[in-house]
Amino acid sequence: MPYFHVVFTLPHELSALVLQNKRLLYDLLFRASAATMLEVARDPKHLGADIGLLSVLHSWGQNLQHHPHIHCIVHAGGLTKDRSGWIAASPRFFLPVRVLSRVFRGKFAAGLKQIFDQDKLQFHGSLISLAQPDCFRRFFHQLFRQDWVVYAKPPFGGAEHVLHYLARYTHRVAISNHRLVAFHDDRVCFRWKDYAHGGKQKLMTLPADEFLRRFLLHVLPKGLVRIRHFGLFANRRRTAMLTLCRSLLGPPFALAPLLSTQQLCPLCSGAMVLVERLTAYQLDLRSTPARCSQPSRPSDSS
Repeated sequence: MPYFHVVFTLPHELSALVLQNKRLLYDLLFRASAATMLEVARDPKHLGADIGLLSVLHSWGQNLQHHPHIHCIVHAGGLTKDRSGWIAASPRFFLPVRVLSRVFRGKFAAGLKQIFDQDKLQFHGSLISLAQPDCFRRFFHQLFRQDWVVYAKPPFGGAEHVLHYLARYTHRVAISNHRLVAFHDDRVCFRWKDYAHGGKQKLMTLPADEFLRRFLLHVLPKGLVRIRHFGLFANRRRTAMLTLCRSLLGPPFALAPLLSTQQLCPLCSGAMVLVERLTAYQLDLRSTPARCSQPSRPSDSS
């Protein structure tokens, strides 16, 4: 079964406010993008089905600047309203991005206004004037003067391709080691793709303190979950819904894995079972040789 890849991006004008309110506004970004996907997919004018999606938060661009966006992985189809059948999407088209953009903008803006009315937003530095209702209202209206970017990427080939993608894409933070080229004279050189010019690969060199500043922009608040499931994949009903989907799809999907948190064994391709989760500290303890608790024997020369 193919899977579509949809990306929701916040306007640059919101970047500073998001950085000062990471927990609240990243959570709102998750909820607004997921609600948009579910609502538009249920509309009979479009797919007319209940879908499941996995959302991954990214806060960076290739140059490590703040660029908050959500990657959504969604299967190409969904359940009918009465749960009695499966509606397959076109293999070349899923949902209209212009509709997704307008609905996403409306849902995020409504959530942002609600958070402001509840006096939960923080404003510091150059944003302190936004704490005044009149200033915030003008800022709020400016958000509707532009289109919000929603991008639908070509579909994945199947569940195995999705799992391969997730394995290399969901657990990075800002930059991977292979992009680092050199560190010399307190300057860091790294590779980046300039998507404004056709994805051309370039080199960027930054002072070490600027490189660290950009990297630290993407440290998340403690406990903030950056991979979440919605719709048919929601944690509370995922098992039942995936079983129902497999039964409706029939062979060969009855035994095939739909997108979930399971990983496949690279040797036998069977589903791996989670046995235990270990923190980095626990792994370090297990890898450190145990120290001998017995007193050392005195040498013969003593």
